[in-house]
Amino acid sequence: MTQSSTGPSIGNAAGSAPLVVRTVPVDDPGALLDLLPDAHGTAWVRRGEGLVGWGEAAILRTAGPERFAEARAWWEGLSHAAVVRDEVGEPGAGLVCFGSFAFADEPGDSVLVVPEVVVGRRGDRTWVTTVGAAGITSPPPLQRHEHVQRPDDVTFADGAISGTAWESVVAEAVRRINAGELEKVVLARDLVATADDDVDVRWPLRRLSEGYPMCWTFHVDGLFGATPEMLVRRERGLVTSRVLAGTIRRTGDDERDLALAATLARSSKDLEEHEYAVRSVADALAPHCTSMNVPEAPFVLHLPNVMHLATDVAGVAGDGAADHASSLTLAEALHPSAAVGGTPTASAVALIDEIEGMGRGRYAGPVGWMDATGDGEWGIALRSAEVDGPRVRLFAGCGIVADSDPEAELAEAQAKFVPVRDALTS
Repeated sequence: MTQSSTGPSIGNAAGSAPLVVRTVPVDDPGALLDLLPDAHGTAWVRRGEGLVGWGEAAILRTAGPERFAEARAWWEGLSHAAVVRDEVGEPGAGLVCFGSFAFADEPGDSVLVVPEVVVGRRGDRTWVTTVGAAGITSPPPLQRHEHVQRPDDVTFADGAISGTAWESVVAEAVRRINAGELEKVVLARDLVATADDDVDVRWPLRRLSEGYPMCWTFHVDGLFGATPEMLVRRERGLVTSRVLAGTIRRTGDDERDLALAATLARSSKDLEEHEYAVRSVADALAPHCTSMNVPEAPFVLHLPNVMHLATDVAGVAGDGAADHASSLTLAEALHPSAAVGGTPTASAVALIDEIEGMGRGRYAGPVGWMDATGDGEWGIALRSAEVDGPRVRLFAGCGIVADSDPEAELAEAQAKFVPVRDALTS
């Protein structure tokens, strides 16, 4: 690996030789996450479909305001030089990278990684891709690794600031909003979990996948989670983005939850927050699409622990050379949306940097995968955490608008910790 103090850090197991890639269909090997041989694999799974990978054929680490441009240039060079034999032809077959990007320009590192082995599933089709430099090789035998160590004696503590201090931060944000400085800001807080030994990320990944099948369960370079929010998907000319903003906690009582869902759908505070988020996504995608569909009203997305106002924005990607935007280009155009930053974006991000009191790292940044055609899926790294040995840092954020109540926002943040918290201890 070469290192540069001013540029990205690049590793490529192939050296200067092009990568050689082969994708072949295989029989169904069972649950994708059970195939990961160790805690260093990558994953992007929803409802039993998706991609998992392991090994490292090539990797790029980058940071700063040019992180997306550097990643895009690296990927274009790598994929154009690669020798690919793809016998499947599905999105996610052939050469694929997994990525995770920092929320802010500074600080925070971003990463793109090409695994040596990728297993994918879509519908009733399953395939395996091998990547290397020594020529086309036969796919390895796929083995299940079902026995994974559960974290022992996990304890939780406040992260950068306490709950009480965070309420004060929310109150200051409300004051700034009512003073006319901005319309909305998304504030996050962290929680630190500590186990007796190193945490094997495969344990919480499996719990999250089982408990939240409608979400995208992911792991890239230590960042894992189950996000309900698809930042952008590009597939054969169709661009889609799911916007979530406006949240209410579930009670476990179906009748009560239906009433709460109706309340959420009528809430002026939540509808206002949601409208900001939808508008920011539609405005960002419009320059890259020849036509768009933006629903007039949101629907209520029911998850096991919370309910969200949700809107699916769709568009048709431009097909001219000047208009051809990869899924990563679209993700960059959308980041940060109002759902994770605020409105206006520049004012909200500046306020986050000023008062939030913690570094987000790759929390709330784009996370997902992309193939050599530019098709791919990028979610927002929400309901997520970073694992580092026995320490796991959990994240949660809330949209703050003019009539936000600090105590209620703290309760909402606590609810958003629940998926990862339970996944570590159940």
